[in-house]
Amino acid sequence: MRLHQFWTTALLALAVLSGAAYADVTVSQSNDPTRLIGQQFASLLGAEHNAIGALPEARRNALALGPKVEAKAAPAKTPPAKEMKLSAPVLISYTEDWLMSQPSPQGDAEWDCLRKAIYFEARGETLRGEFAVAEVILNRVDNPNYPKSVCGVVQQGGKGGCQFSYNCDGARDVMSEAEPADIAGRIARVMLDGAPRALTNGATHFHTRAVNPSWSRSFAQTAVIGSHMFYRQR
Repeated sequence: MRLHQFWTTALLALAVLSGAAYADVTVSQSNDPTRLIGQQFASLLGAEHNAIGALPEARRNALALGPKVEAKAAPAKTPPAKEMKLSAPVLISYTEDWLMSQPSPQGDAEWDCLRKAIYFEARGETLRGEFAVAEVILNRVDNPNYPKSVCGVVQQGGKGGCQFSYNCDGARDVMSEAEPADIAGRIARVMLDGAPRALTNGATHFHTRAVNPSWSRSFAQTAVIGSHMFYRQR
């Protein structure tokens, strides 16, 4: 680095002095300072040549090639984010035309338990009333105070009875009416497939207008649909 600075200074000085020699014709050749600088410059070049010649061949090659510059690798392309496939919400209409336009229902034991509960507890109610009973059963399944399955909920016992009266009335649970059974099966299928529970505001209990159970006075009433009154357990 110092040698390079010296050469730079020497060349600048040489240029300046050469300009001065041309400007002033009275400068004699015997006293020309550029001659001394030239001699020193040649001496330095010779010393550098000798120094380079004394270096190992590998070192000389490295000096000739200059510093190795590694190209920066292009940043890796970020893989496209996986598309999240979100299942579309089930849009329902509480009309018989819409319900009958759905595929013919079928299912497992959970579906069978739910359709029987709808049939025996709400047969004869409006479609909204039947959907509302299905909501209560599924709300209980989601509630930690109740069994974790539809069958467990509808078959649960109570104080001297059953949570759903059709399980304790002594009658055979045979769905003998074809059309109400079909409607109950369709409602059960739609609700188990994720239809919104938009009628009862989270209700976990219901009773008919004909009775007035004691628990109804301590629960919040959430809806009245047809002949049923709905409540949410606090």
